[in-house]
Amino acid sequence: MPAAAPPGSTEPGQRWVFQGSWCLQDRLPSAAELIARAGLEIGSAAGTKPPLISLDAGAVSAWDSAFALLLNRLSLQLQAQGAQLDLSALPQGLRRLLQLAQLGQPPEVQSQASFGWVHKLGQATLTLWGDLLEFARFVGELLLAGLQTLGGRGGFRARDFWAIVEQVGPQALGIVSLISFLVGLILAYMGAAQLAMFGAQIYIADLVGIGMVREIGALMTGIVIAGRSGAAFAAQLGTMQVNEEIDAYRTTGLAPMQFLVLPRVLALLCMTPLLTVYSSVMGILAGALVAMLVFGLDATAYFRQTLEVLTLTDFWVGLLKGAVYGAMVGLSGCLRGMQCGRSAQAVGEAATSAVVTSILLIVVTASMLTIMFYKLGI
Repeated sequence: MPAAAPPGSTEPGQRWVFQGSWCLQDRLPSAAELIARAGLEIGSAAGTKPPLISLDAGAVSAWDSAFALLLNRLSLQLQAQGAQLDLSALPQGLRRLLQLAQLGQPPEVQSQASFGWVHKLGQATLTLWGDLLEFARFVGELLLAGLQTLGGRGGFRARDFWAIVEQVGPQALGIVSLISFLVGLILAYMGAAQLAMFGAQIYIADLVGIGMVREIGALMTGIVIAGRSGAAFAAQLGTMQVNEEIDAYRTTGLAPMQFLVLPRVLALLCMTPLLTVYSSVMGILAGALVAMLVFGLDATAYFRQTLEVLTLTDFWVGLLKGAVYGAMVGLSGCLRGMQCGRSAQAVGEAATSAVVTSILLIVVTASMLTIMFYKLGI
Protein backbone atom coordinates (compact mmCIF):
# COMPACT_ATOMS: atom_id res chain seq x y z
CA MET A 1 0.00 0.00 0.00
CA PRO A 2 1.38 3.47 -0.74
CA ALA A 3 2.84 5.46 2.10
CA ALA A 4 0.91 8.39 3.48
CA ALA A 5 1.78 10.50 6.49
CA PRO A 6 4.43 8.16 7.99
CA PRO A 7 5.17 8.65 11.72
CA GLY A 8 8.49 10.30 11.07
CA SER A 9 7.13 12.97 8.78
CA THR A 10 3.63 13.61 10.02
CA GLU A 11 2.35 15.97 12.62
CA PRO A 12 -1.45 15.71 12.99
CA GLY A 13 -2.97 19.07 12.32
CA GLN A 14 0.07 20.42 10.45
CA ARG A 15 1.46 18.51 7.43
CA TRP A 16 0.47 15.28 5.69
CA VAL A 17 3.21 13.91 3.44
CA PHE A 18 2.40 11.47 0.60
CA GLN A 19 5.23 9.30 -0.75
CA GLY A 20 5.70 6.73 -3.50
CA SER A 21 3.23 5.72 -6.17
CA TRP A 22 -0.44 6.65 -5.84
CA CYS A 23 -2.16 5.02 -8.82
CA LEU A 24 -5.27 2.93 -9.23
CA GLN A 25 -3.38 -0.37 -9.31
CA ASP A 26 -1.66 0.44 -5.97
CA ARG A 27 -4.78 -0.40 -3.92
CA LEU A 28 -5.19 3.06 -2.44
CA PRO A 29 -6.64 3.43 1.04
CA SER A 30 -9.88 5.27 1.67
CA ALA A 31 -10.15 8.80 3.01
CA ALA A 32 -11.41 7.49 6.34
CA GLU A 33 -8.37 5.18 6.66
CA LEU A 34 -5.99 8.10 6.07
CA ILE A 35 -7.75 10.19 8.70
CA ALA A 36 -7.59 7.32 11.20
CA ARG A 37 -3.89 6.70 10.39
CA ALA A 38 -3.12 10.35 11.12
CA GLY A 39 -4.78 10.10 14.52
CA LEU A 40 -8.05 11.89 13.68
CA GLU A 41 -11.59 10.56 14.00
CA ILE A 42 -14.51 11.64 11.86
CA GLY A 43 -17.21 13.12 13.98
CA SER A 44 -14.86 13.88 16.88
CA ALA A 45 -15.40 16.74 19.27
CA ALA A 46 -14.88 20.26 18.07
CA GLY A 47 -11.84 20.73 20.29
CA THR A 48 -9.88 17.95 18.55
CA LYS A 49 -10.35 19.24 15.02
CA PRO A 50 -7.10 20.52 13.50
CA PRO A 51 -7.13 24.19 12.54
CA LEU A 52 -4.87 23.72 9.49
CA ILE A 53 -3.69 20.70 7.49
CA SER A 54 -1.16 20.97 4.69
CA LEU A 55 -1.20 18.26 2.02
CA ASP A 56 2.29 17.61 0.60
CA ALA A 57 2.67 15.42 -2.49
CA GLY A 58 6.22 16.48 -3.36
CA ALA A 59 7.58 13.00 -2.68
CA VAL A 60 4.98 11.24 -4.86
CA SER A 61 6.65 9.43 -7.74
CA ALA A 62 3.50 8.64 -9.76
CA TRP A 63 -0.19 9.45 -9.48
CA ASP A 64 -3.34 9.30 -11.60
CA SER A 65 -7.00 10.28 -11.35
CA ALA A 66 -7.56 7.80 -8.51
CA PHE A 67 -5.22 9.86 -6.33
CA ALA A 68 -7.06 13.05 -7.28
CA LEU A 69 -10.38 11.44 -6.39
CA LEU A 70 -8.97 10.29 -3.05
CA LEU A 71 -7.69 13.79 -2.21
CA ASN A 72 -11.05 15.28 -3.16
CA ARG A 73 -12.89 12.94 -0.80
CA LEU A 74 -10.29 13.56 1.89
CA SER A 75 -10.62 17.32 1.62
CA LEU A 76 -14.42 17.11 1.77
CA GLN A 77 -14.33 15.02 4.95
CA LEU A 78 -11.73 17.24 6.61
CA GLN A 79 -13.61 20.40 5.70
CA ALA A 80 -16.78 18.86 7.09
CA GLN A 81 -14.94 18.64 10.45
CA GLY A 82 -14.00 22.31 10.24
CA ALA A 83 -10.35 21.89 9.23
CA GLN A 84 -8.63 24.34 6.90
CA LEU A 85 -6.56 22.85 4.08
CA ASP A 86 -3.36 24.11 2.51
CA LEU A 87 -2.93 22.73 -1.03
CA SER A 88 0.10 24.80 -2.00
CA ALA A 89 2.48 21.82 -1.71
CA LEU A 90 0.52 19.80 -4.28
CA PRO A 91 1.49 19.73 -7.98
CA GLN A 92 -0.18 22.42 -10.05
CA GLY A 93 -2.15 19.95 -12.17
CA LEU A 94 -3.45 18.20 -9.08
CA ARG A 95 -4.50 21.47 -7.48
CA ARG A 96 -6.35 22.38 -10.65
CA LEU A 97 -8.25 19.08 -10.63
CA LEU A 98 -9.27 19.57 -7.01
CA GLN A 99 -10.47 23.09 -7.70
CA LEU A 100 -12.57 21.91 -10.63
CA ALA A 101 -14.01 19.10 -8.52
CA GLN A 102 -15.01 21.54 -5.79
CA LEU A 103 -16.64 23.84 -8.33
CA GLY A 104 -18.67 20.90 -9.59
CA GLN A 105 -20.20 20.16 -6.21
CA PRO A 106 -24.02 20.53 -6.36
CA PRO A 107 -25.31 23.62 -4.56
CA GLU A 108 -27.55 23.40 -1.57
CA VAL A 109 -31.11 23.04 -2.82
CA GLN A 110 -33.64 25.08 -0.93
CA SER A 111 -36.43 22.96 0.43
CA GLN A 112 -39.77 23.56 -1.23
CA ALA A 113 -41.66 22.35 1.80
CA SER A 114 -41.57 25.84 3.31
CA PHE A 115 -43.60 27.29 0.44
CA GLY A 116 -47.35 27.27 0.89
CA TRP A 117 -50.08 26.50 -1.59
CA VAL A 118 -50.45 30.16 -2.51
CA HIS A 119 -46.85 30.26 -3.76
CA LYS A 120 -47.30 27.02 -5.71
CA LEU A 121 -50.53 28.31 -7.24
CA GLY A 122 -48.80 31.52 -8.27
CA GLN A 123 -45.91 29.62 -9.85
CA ALA A 124 -48.33 27.39 -11.76
CA THR A 125 -50.28 30.43 -12.97
CA LEU A 126 -47.14 32.18 -14.19
CA THR A 127 -46.02 29.02 -15.98
CA LEU A 128 -49.41 28.62 -17.66
CA TRP A 129 -49.46 32.27 -18.71
CA GLY A 130 -45.97 31.97 -20.15
CA ASP A 131 -47.00 28.88 -22.13
CA LEU A 132 -50.04 30.69 -23.52
CA LEU A 133 -47.93 33.64 -24.62
CA GLU A 134 -45.38 31.32 -26.23
CA PHE A 135 -48.17 29.44 -28.03
CA ALA A 136 -49.69 32.70 -29.32
CA ARG A 137 -46.29 33.90 -30.53
CA PHE A 138 -45.69 30.58 -32.28
CA VAL A 139 -49.06 30.72 -34.04
CA GLY A 140 -48.36 34.28 -35.16
CA GLU A 141 -44.98 33.35 -36.60
CA LEU A 142 -46.55 30.39 -38.39
CA LEU A 143 -49.22 32.60 -39.95
CA LEU A 144 -46.56 35.05 -41.13
CA ALA A 145 -44.57 32.17 -42.62
CA GLY A 146 -47.68 30.98 -44.43
CA LEU A 147 -48.35 34.44 -45.86
CA GLN A 148 -44.74 34.75 -47.01
CA THR A 149 -44.95 31.37 -48.71
CA LEU A 150 -48.17 32.35 -50.49
CA GLY A 151 -46.49 35.57 -51.57
CA GLY A 152 -43.69 33.63 -53.21
CA ARG A 153 -40.98 34.67 -50.75
CA GLY A 154 -39.43 31.32 -50.04
CA GLY A 155 -41.12 28.04 -49.28
CA PHE A 156 -40.65 24.36 -48.63
CA ARG A 157 -40.03 21.76 -51.30
CA ALA A 158 -43.02 19.87 -52.64
CA ARG A 159 -41.39 16.46 -52.20
CA ASP A 160 -40.73 17.21 -48.51
CA PHE A 161 -44.40 18.10 -48.06
CA TRP A 162 -45.66 14.94 -49.75
CA ALA A 163 -43.28 12.81 -47.69
CA ILE A 164 -44.83 14.26 -44.52
CA VAL A 165 -48.33 13.76 -45.96
CA GLU A 166 -47.55 10.07 -46.50
CA GLN A 167 -46.22 9.80 -42.97
CA VAL A 168 -49.26 11.33 -41.27
CA GLY A 169 -51.88 9.98 -43.68
CA PRO A 170 -51.58 6.62 -45.45
CA GLN A 171 -49.17 5.22 -42.90
CA ALA A 172 -51.70 5.94 -40.13
CA LEU A 173 -54.57 4.04 -41.75
CA GLY A 174 -53.82 0.82 -39.88
CA ILE A 175 -54.00 2.18 -36.35
CA VAL A 176 -56.93 4.48 -37.22
CA SER A 177 -58.83 1.50 -38.66
CA LEU A 178 -58.30 -0.61 -35.56
CA ILE A 179 -59.17 2.10 -33.05
CA SER A 180 -62.22 3.34 -34.96
CA PHE A 181 -63.60 -0.17 -35.53
CA LEU A 182 -63.27 -1.08 -31.86
CA VAL A 183 -64.80 2.21 -30.70
CA GLY A 184 -67.73 1.72 -33.07
CA LEU A 185 -68.13 -1.81 -31.74
CA ILE A 186 -68.21 -0.57 -28.14
CA LEU A 187 -70.62 2.25 -28.99
CA ALA A 188 -73.00 -0.16 -30.73
CA TYR A 189 -72.99 -2.62 -27.83
CA MET A 190 -73.57 0.12 -25.24
CA GLY A 191 -76.43 1.65 -27.19
CA ALA A 192 -78.03 -1.66 -28.07
CA ALA A 193 -78.10 -2.74 -24.44
CA GLN A 194 -80.40 0.19 -23.67
CA LEU A 195 -82.41 0.25 -26.91
CA ALA A 196 -83.17 -3.48 -26.70
CA MET A 197 -85.33 -2.84 -23.62
CA PHE A 198 -87.74 -0.87 -25.84
CA GLY A 199 -87.41 -3.05 -28.93
CA ALA A 200 -85.74 -0.19 -30.80
CA GLN A 201 -82.60 -1.92 -32.00
CA ILE A 202 -82.93 -0.22 -35.38
CA TYR A 203 -81.87 3.02 -33.74
CA ILE A 204 -78.39 1.59 -33.23
CA ALA A 205 -77.78 3.02 -36.69
CA ASP A 206 -78.74 6.50 -35.47
CA LEU A 207 -76.54 6.28 -32.38
CA VAL A 208 -73.46 4.94 -34.12
CA GLY A 209 -73.84 7.04 -37.26
CA ILE A 210 -74.33 10.43 -35.60
CA GLY A 211 -71.85 9.69 -32.82
CA MET A 212 -69.05 8.62 -35.15
CA VAL A 213 -69.60 11.26 -37.84
CA ARG A 214 -70.10 14.30 -35.60
CA GLU A 215 -67.78 13.62 -32.67
CA ILE A 216 -66.12 10.29 -31.99
CA GLY A 217 -64.52 9.79 -35.40
CA ALA A 218 -62.73 13.14 -35.27
CA LEU A 219 -61.87 12.72 -31.58
CA MET A 220 -60.36 9.27 -31.98
CA THR A 221 -58.45 10.38 -35.06
CA GLY A 222 -57.06 13.40 -33.22
CA ILE A 223 -55.90 11.32 -30.26
CA VAL A 224 -54.28 8.70 -32.49
CA ILE A 225 -52.53 11.40 -34.53
CA ALA A 226 -51.40 13.10 -31.31
CA GLY A 227 -49.69 9.95 -30.07
CA ARG A 228 -48.28 9.09 -33.48
CA SER A 229 -47.50 12.22 -35.50
CA GLY A 230 -47.35 14.79 -32.70
CA ALA A 231 -44.69 12.87 -30.82
CA ALA A 232 -42.83 12.19 -34.08
CA PHE A 233 -42.76 15.89 -34.98
CA ALA A 234 -41.46 16.83 -31.53
CA ALA A 235 -38.77 14.15 -31.66
CA GLN A 236 -37.68 15.10 -35.17
CA LEU A 237 -37.40 18.82 -34.47
CA GLY A 238 -35.90 18.15 -31.03
CA THR A 239 -33.18 15.99 -32.53
CA MET A 240 -32.47 18.73 -35.04
CA GLN A 241 -32.10 21.14 -32.13
CA VAL A 242 -29.63 18.81 -30.43
CA ASN A 243 -27.62 18.42 -33.65
CA GLU A 244 -27.74 22.20 -34.22
CA GLU A 245 -29.40 21.70 -37.60
CA ILE A 246 -32.00 24.37 -36.87
CA ASP A 247 -29.19 26.81 -36.07
CA ALA A 248 -27.68 25.90 -39.43
CA TYR A 249 -30.99 26.76 -41.12
CA ARG A 250 -30.94 30.21 -39.55
CA THR A 251 -27.27 30.73 -40.38
CA THR A 252 -27.86 30.02 -44.07
CA GLY A 253 -30.85 32.37 -44.17
CA LEU A 254 -33.57 29.67 -44.23
CA ALA A 255 -36.49 30.22 -41.86
CA PRO A 256 -37.18 27.05 -39.80
CA MET A 257 -40.80 28.10 -39.49
CA GLN A 258 -41.24 28.00 -43.28
CA PHE A 259 -39.21 24.90 -44.08
CA LEU A 260 -39.81 22.73 -41.00
CA VAL A 261 -42.99 23.75 -39.17
CA LEU A 262 -45.32 24.95 -41.93
CA PRO A 263 -45.25 21.75 -44.08
CA ARG A 264 -45.96 19.60 -41.03
CA VAL A 265 -48.94 21.65 -39.90
CA LEU A 266 -50.32 21.84 -43.45
CA ALA A 267 -49.93 18.08 -43.88
CA LEU A 268 -52.03 17.45 -40.77
CA LEU A 269 -54.61 20.03 -41.87
CA CYS A 270 -54.99 18.18 -45.17
CA MET A 271 -54.96 14.60 -43.93
CA THR A 272 -56.82 14.73 -40.60
CA PRO A 273 -60.26 15.49 -42.16
CA LEU A 274 -59.78 12.59 -44.59
CA LEU A 275 -58.78 10.30 -41.75
CA THR A 276 -61.86 11.50 -39.86
CA VAL A 277 -64.14 10.42 -42.70
CA TYR A 278 -62.36 7.07 -42.85
CA SER A 279 -62.65 6.66 -39.09
CA SER A 280 -66.40 7.39 -39.22
CA VAL A 281 -66.93 4.81 -41.96
CA MET A 282 -65.05 2.16 -39.98
CA GLY A 283 -67.14 2.90 -36.89
CA ILE A 284 -70.38 2.65 -38.87
CA LEU A 285 -69.27 -0.69 -40.32
CA ALA A 286 -68.51 -1.96 -36.83
CA GLY A 287 -71.96 -0.88 -35.67
CA ALA A 288 -73.54 -2.67 -38.64
CA LEU A 289 -71.64 -5.83 -37.77
CA VAL A 290 -72.96 -5.79 -34.21
CA ALA A 291 -76.51 -5.01 -35.35
CA MET A 292 -76.55 -7.87 -37.88
CA LEU A 293 -74.68 -10.60 -36.01
CA VAL A 294 -75.85 -9.95 -32.45
CA PHE A 295 -79.29 -8.37 -32.75
CA GLY A 296 -80.39 -9.87 -36.08
CA LEU A 297 -81.02 -6.63 -37.94
CA ASP A 298 -81.10 -6.58 -41.73
CA ALA A 299 -78.09 -4.89 -43.36
CA THR A 300 -80.29 -3.01 -45.83
CA ALA A 301 -82.46 -1.61 -43.05
CA TYR A 302 -79.42 -0.60 -41.00
CA PHE A 303 -77.73 1.35 -43.80
CA ARG A 304 -81.04 2.90 -44.93
CA GLN A 305 -81.62 4.16 -41.40
CA THR A 306 -78.05 5.51 -41.28
CA LEU A 307 -78.53 7.45 -44.53
CA GLU A 308 -81.85 8.85 -43.34
CA VAL A 309 -80.51 10.18 -40.05
CA LEU A 310 -77.24 11.63 -41.32
CA THR A 311 -77.09 14.97 -43.10
CA LEU A 312 -74.37 16.91 -44.87
CA THR A 313 -74.22 19.21 -41.86
CA ASP A 314 -73.11 16.28 -39.71
CA PHE A 315 -70.30 15.51 -42.15
CA TRP A 316 -69.18 19.15 -42.31
CA VAL A 317 -69.14 19.35 -38.52
CA GLY A 318 -66.98 16.23 -38.33
CA LEU A 319 -64.62 17.51 -41.02
CA LEU A 320 -64.25 20.87 -39.26
CA LYS A 321 -63.50 19.21 -35.94
CA GLY A 322 -60.97 16.91 -37.59
CA ALA A 323 -59.17 19.85 -39.18
CA VAL A 324 -59.08 21.76 -35.88
CA TYR A 325 -57.75 18.72 -34.00
CA GLY A 326 -55.10 18.20 -36.67
CA ALA A 327 -54.01 21.83 -36.35
CA MET A 328 -53.77 21.48 -32.55
CA VAL A 329 -51.61 18.37 -32.90
CA GLY A 330 -49.34 19.98 -35.49
CA LEU A 331 -48.89 23.16 -33.46
CA SER A 332 -48.22 21.27 -30.22
CA GLY A 333 -45.74 18.83 -31.74
CA CYS A 334 -43.78 21.49 -33.60
CA LEU A 335 -43.84 23.93 -30.68
CA ARG A 336 -42.44 21.39 -28.22
CA GLY A 337 -39.85 20.31 -30.76
CA MET A 338 -38.66 23.87 -31.31
CA GLN A 339 -38.54 24.40 -27.52
CA CYS A 340 -36.43 21.27 -27.01
CA GLY A 341 -33.15 21.54 -25.13
CA ARG A 342 -29.73 20.34 -26.22
CA SER A 343 -29.67 16.83 -24.73
CA ALA A 344 -31.08 13.39 -25.45
CA GLN A 345 -33.24 13.60 -22.33
CA ALA A 346 -34.75 16.84 -23.60
CA VAL A 347 -35.85 15.10 -26.81
CA GLY A 348 -37.81 12.51 -24.83
CA GLU A 349 -39.34 15.20 -22.65
CA ALA A 350 -40.34 17.18 -25.73
CA ALA A 351 -42.09 14.17 -27.27
CA THR A 352 -43.96 13.45 -24.03
CA SER A 353 -44.94 17.08 -23.62
CA ALA A 354 -46.16 17.21 -27.22
CA VAL A 355 -48.56 14.30 -26.68
CA VAL A 356 -49.90 15.72 -23.41
CA THR A 357 -50.33 19.20 -24.86
CA SER A 358 -52.03 17.85 -27.99
CA ILE A 359 -54.56 15.78 -26.07
CA LEU A 360 -55.26 18.67 -23.70
CA LEU A 361 -55.90 21.07 -26.59
CA ILE A 362 -58.07 18.48 -28.37
CA VAL A 363 -60.28 18.04 -25.32
CA VAL A 364 -60.56 21.80 -24.76
CA THR A 365 -61.38 22.58 -28.39
CA ALA A 366 -63.82 19.65 -28.58
CA SER A 367 -65.74 21.06 -25.63
CA MET A 368 -65.75 24.56 -27.10
CA LEU A 369 -66.88 23.40 -30.55
CA THR A 370 -69.64 21.19 -29.12
CA ILE A 371 -71.02 24.08 -27.07
CA MET A 372 -70.74 26.46 -30.01
CA PHE A 373 -72.57 24.13 -32.41
CA TYR A 374 -75.29 23.56 -29.80
CA LYS A 375 -75.79 27.29 -29.34
CA LEU A 376 -75.92 27.79 -33.11
CA GLY A 377 -78.37 24.93 -33.53
CA ILE A 378 -76.07 23.01 -35.86
